[in-house]
Amino acid sequence: MNEAKATEELAPAIIFVDDEATAVKYFQRAIGSLAPVLTGGSVEEGKALLDEHGDRVGVLVSDQRMPGEFGNELLRYASERFPHVVRILTTAYSEIDQTVAAVNLGHIHRYIKKPWDITALRMELKQALELAELRKERDTLVREKLGVLQKQVVATRIGLVRTLSATLIGPERFQPVETYLAAAVLADVPSSEPDWLLQDYSDLIAAESVRSGAFGHTVAAHLAALRNRHGGASASDAPTVLAGALAEAGINVRREGDGLVWDQPATLAEFLSEPANNAVSSGHAAWLASLLWLDGNDVALQPAREGNAIAFRPTQRGSEFAADRLATWIEQF
Repeated sequence: MNEAKATEELAPAIIFVDDEATAVKYFQRAIGSLAPVLTGGSVEEGKALLDEHGDRVGVLVSDQRMPGEFGNELLRYASERFPHVVRILTTAYSEIDQTVAAVNLGHIHRYIKKPWDITALRMELKQALELAELRKERDTLVREKLGVLQKQVVATRIGLVRTLSATLIGPERFQPVETYLAAAVLADVPSSEPDWLLQDYSDLIAAESVRSGAFGHTVAAHLAALRNRHGGASASDAPTVLAGALAEAGINVRREGDGLVWDQPATLAEFLSEPANNAVSSGHAAWLASLLWLDGNDVALQPAREGNAIAFRPTQRGSEFAADRLATWIEQF
């Protein structure tokens, strides 16, 4: 591929949709030097072009009157699926009601009446391409910023798990956190991004505080119940007690030898992965409480992926952990 062709493919393209072949040729001749032009003769062809090339399209220009559907339907389609595309409606007819409706609904950026003034048309398209480029740069910056915020949310949640462990069983005991986070990583569940169109960062912090507070309260309640009911349990009793406690909380696990098998791995990452507006289930809180209770009985579990399930086998409880251990886990999410 030569350099000129590579540059053309990287440049933002313009889609022009009109059922009149003469208009298509006229548009290409007038605008082709500004950007690559992709053309279609109907709303359906325009939708197909968007679906195939939407990521590199900067501007969509559509005639209004075409066979089958009006052009404003194509612009509506673009606004919903490719909001970064600058949308322009052009027509030789005075269909003011439909045009005003399209403007009010945010489906079009400009309305250009035929016949075109070529100088004005080129100026409009040049400005539209510049706007498309600014939108692209803005979207890139926004995605980068939101990615950082999302990382902070997950890090805060991991920190809370450590805080709960330190508060409920002692700051020197890290093993339950180790097991909990190792299992969540093995579950391989992507974190759900907040809907930033519906909430800002302060809304997120408020929702996180409510969710985390409720989670911590439920974990403490489950741990207290385990201590009261099974205070005299031995290490050999631990798997049976754990399976029973989880079953009572709505989580079914299988006993397998001296260990347990978890057939629904996604539930192991519930607190870390789900949106702030989703309350954490009692079963998931019982899982963390069970790990804290096991540690108090000098029992530890080692998770391992086995097909679609995660198995937990007894292992020696760790007594020392590196100071940066939590930071290491945060980097894995």
